[in-house]
Amino acid sequence: MEKQHRGANKSRRTFLRNLTQFTAGMSSLLSAPSLFAEQVAGKVSGVVKQFFVEGKHTGLTILNDRPVNAETPAHLLDEDITSAMRLFVRNNGIPPTDVNADTWQLTIEGESVKRKMILDLNDLKSRFKHHTYQLVLECGGNGRSEFNPPARGNQWSTGAVGCPSWTGVRLRDVLNAAGVKDDAVYIGYYGKDTHLSGDPAKKPISRGVPILKAMEDESLIAWAINGEDLPLMNGYPLRLVFGGWPASTSGKWLEKIVVRNREHDGPKMGGFSYRVPCKPVAAGTEVAASDMCVIESMPVKSLITSPRSGIVHGLTDPLPLSGHAWAGDNGVTQLEVSIDFGQTWQKVQLSKPANRLAWQNWRTQITFPEQGYFEVWARATDDQGRQQPMVVPGWNPRGYLNNACHRVAVRVTA
Repeated sequence: MEKQHRGANKSRRTFLRNLTQFTAGMSSLLSAPSLFAEQVAGKVSGVVKQFFVEGKHTGLTILNDRPVNAETPAHLLDEDITSAMRLFVRNNGIPPTDVNADTWQLTIEGESVKRKMILDLNDLKSRFKHHTYQLVLECGGNGRSEFNPPARGNQWSTGAVGCPSWTGVRLRDVLNAAGVKDDAVYIGYYGKDTHLSGDPAKKPISRGVPILKAMEDESLIAWAINGEDLPLMNGYPLRLVFGGWPASTSGKWLEKIVVRNREHDGPKMGGFSYRVPCKPVAAGTEVAASDMCVIESMPVKSLITSPRSGIVHGLTDPLPLSGHAWAGDNGVTQLEVSIDFGQTWQKVQLSKPANRLAWQNWRTQITFPEQGYFEVWARATDDQGRQQPMVVPGWNPRGYLNNACHRVAVRVTA
């Protein structure tokens, strides 16, 4: 069953509600800062951690157990390169249980491929040049829990994102080896995960990208994350990685790629899945499926990973801040922070990305003018001049593409 997750690091309204809830017992909470931080960051969310995902950090928040979906609290993403154990999990079906990397095969076929190819992992590793890129992987529904009216689906807060280092071969090199016809429009993938119904004739998801995205340098068929085998929940032994696009395009447990002469039509490509209204609509509007457009490049976004939301901090001490910023297919040119609800902004130091489609790390320190309750906001601007909004943008039926400013709560004391 889906469970709503509303942490204090999501919206001004949430912060203020948390503040009200804790006012009565504030004196005792202030004497136990760790308790205060724990309550603000998660206890009021209503999410129950029923179990832990094997190979993952025990601090991940379980949003769903069938299929398994787990997000990473923002403070656990305070790494320049996301570790495998802290990378979120987004499943649509049930992962395979009989994985044997030695016998795993990948098939390349479709209307717009010149010759069908079947490759095993050794073929991929021996026949094609290896490449390593740090690439942002973000669920299209990251931030869904802030939409109102609420949208269906896992109620992600901010943690369905990560930027590990991926190793594999360029999809382009493999497709060129099979031969791509001039009429190629799209590629689609098929994985070995099974439908929740257990029906082997049904696929839980089969998405893809336009051929131009598939042919980019950074589009990988990957077998490693940060120099190690992929975790099972993140696609072991083989997956696609398309940095900057919804993670649903980066198929896991990859067993087949089809080159299409039209937009791919696999499960979760049509209807309302991973689509938003082609034109802006009012919140709660019923939108016809024919008026929905496929999500491609993700919007500009940033995250505050340190400090953790809900800390208590001394007035006389500067507060170190750090986090990340990214912008789909684009780069980030500016990162600013505010402590007065967006009335004024301070530019901060922003690093260059490790490569195209990697996030950019940022850090600074701030001081507070007085004691009391504050929110630290972060706002990124991309190289097209597009800036994060301070409110939840563009309501859509499935709650995709929320890139509102991230905020963390700070209680400043003497």
